[in-house]
Amino acid sequence: MNGITSVLGIKYPIIQGGMGNISNAALTAAVSEAGGLGTIGAGTMSADEVEKIIVETKAKTSKPFSVNVALSVSPNAVEVLRLAVKHQVSVVTLSAGNPAPFIPKLHEAGIKVIAVVASVKQAKKAEGAGADLLVAEGYEAAGINSNLETTTLALIPQIVEQVNIPVAAAGGIGDGKGLAAMLALGASGVQMGTRFIATREAPFHEAYKQKLLQATDHETVIVGRSVGRIRRLLNTPYAEKLLEAEKQGITADEFAELTSEELHKKGAFEGNTERGFMNGGQVSGLVSDIPTVQELLDRMVKEAQERLRISLELI
Repeated sequence: MNGITSVLGIKYPIIQGGMGNISNAALTAAVSEAGGLGTIGAGTMSADEVEKIIVETKAKTSKPFSVNVALSVSPNAVEVLRLAVKHQVSVVTLSAGNPAPFIPKLHEAGIKVIAVVASVKQAKKAEGAGADLLVAEGYEAAGINSNLETTTLALIPQIVEQVNIPVAAAGGIGDGKGLAAMLALGASGVQMGTRFIATREAPFHEAYKQKLLQATDHETVIVGRSVGRIRRLLNTPYAEKLLEAEKQGITADEFAELTSEELHKKGAFEGNTERGFMNGGQVSGLVSDIPTVQELLDRMVKEAQERLRISLELI
């Protein structure tokens, strides 16, 4: 049995990435209902906001889903984790910080823990702390990224070699070919964010989805290098403004203001590319349609199986 599906109790080894403050119950539940693991990203939301989404998601699906807490980002991390216990959420994903202090209490509550890592060192530490599963995220991924800048292709086999728990690959994956490639590298499955934006259930602005449909292979830009806070965005007028501001020498605090979650929502929900930004991974250039989540997952698994079969025949 696949390590990820076995640990998480899901049908397909496909996880939805946490989307911070643009997370919603509709997409989370759709991913879980389709056989993957839907995820609510707590971002910088208040505990009350996160609780509302958890309750709404549980009303839409009885299947497992996760709450992602970016430990160094969320000002309400402890409160959100308490909510996960209160509402008997099946899985918690811990990122952007040390998961070790939180894993024992989550396990006591019967919650599985996923740790997001970007290096072999982080992976081994997370495994040692008791994480049930790892998401190893490469530099191709959308949104906040590791300053290490290691690509998925290089990262996955190195981590898989060094740990004994299942690993999901993230960054640059959006179809069955990507799933097959990560399985061939030793991962047990994948995590995707950008590809789920362009689905029918995702309640984002049509301009966001169309931007992905029209994306080329070099549609994303990296901002934040100058202040040590790397973030991958779709190339929009606002992203260009950010790059220009960096050239002028902005501070880390100024950059944080210019990439606030309110501006993230303005891009994602209002489609405003002049006054808000849109996260997007390098996989954006592979997005060519807007299927239902069920269609996407079924198609990915079928394509991955076919690709792996053909690969074996070529050897």
